[in-house]
Amino acid sequence: MKIAIIGCGTIANSAHIPSYMNNPEAEIKYFCDIIPEKAQAAVEKYGCGTAVTDYREVLADPEIEAVSVCTPNYAHAEISIAAMRAGKDVLCEKPAARTYSEALEMLKVQRETGRILNIGVVNRFNDSVNLIKRYIDSGKLGDIFHVYVSFRAHRSIPGLGGAFTTKAIAGGGVLIDWGVHYLDIVMYCCGDPKPLTVTGEAFCKLGKDMKNYVYKNMWAENTKNLDGTYDVDDSVTGMIRTEGPVITFNGAWAQNIGESETYIDFMGDKGGIRLQYGSNFKVYLAENGALVEYEPEFKTRDHFQNEIDAFIRCVQKREKLPSHIETVIITAQIMQAIYDSAEQHAEVKL
Repeated sequence: MKIAIIGCGTIANSAHIPSYMNNPEAEIKYFCDIIPEKAQAAVEKYGCGTAVTDYREVLADPEIEAVSVCTPNYAHAEISIAAMRAGKDVLCEKPAARTYSEALEMLKVQRETGRILNIGVVNRFNDSVNLIKRYIDSGKLGDIFHVYVSFRAHRSIPGLGGAFTTKAIAGGGVLIDWGVHYLDIVMYCCGDPKPLTVTGEAFCKLGKDMKNYVYKNMWAENTKNLDGTYDVDDSVTGMIRTEGPVITFNGAWAQNIGESETYIDFMGDKGGIRLQYGSNFKVYLAENGALVEYEPEFKTRDHFQNEIDAFIRCVQKREKLPSHIETVIITAQIMQAIYDSAEQHAEVKL
């Protein structure tokens, strides 16, 4: 199956490209990036494909069956929509788009064209997450009534002043960058319950004085621009009521607390689970008059490889994956409502 990589930045090189290279059913024909050097570097590094700068050239090739869209957020909707209309199946990195309205347009075109549109919510292919989902589905925890989400770091704003901190490009800050993964895990494990109301606040505080910002670490530091823009949320908090559990959350790219707190607590009336994000989890139960806790041990595979392998299979067999836009758009709706609530300083009903 001939595929194309559109956007040759960090996520493409760390996840998508190696995973396609590891799958014998896929062949990368194009590396596309608006920066020619990035596309050419990929050709040289991986020893295959052709470097191009215009995604339209990729979409005009009838041999291309599918594309991975790994661009900054502002281009997700435009390229994914163009690809589907050109008859290509699409795996678009998270978030689906900058706004809920853009994501709705992507869903509309997916339904019109019948093409596959999966979003890169890679944790739906994570072995720990799927085991937690089986625990919940089996009733092990009873009624899940509350889920608490923490995605907090000390001072680690990515690419300060660049694309990550520019709302017109990214659509938002820590919520849309990190929070999308955490909220999607909750929705997936709890059966994608319908959201009812959202209340939230978003803060743009610690990185505003960019030239005097002191940091612990900075992902994508090579993209920083201290004369650039910083108009996104570096921390968020709020509550989501759903037809299932209530979800409360605290998130921060940067906080003046020197602890990294990245976990999700699933709290049921029979038991609970704490998932350490990207790692293992503990189960807490009351059994035979005693309090019990244990940490399951199991083999885990690379979740990006799982995601790419599943995408290739679904293109070949026309299967519908849990990362399909029809499902994932719920998270886009929730994030939009959080931002709307923060702007209005009021609860939003959905």
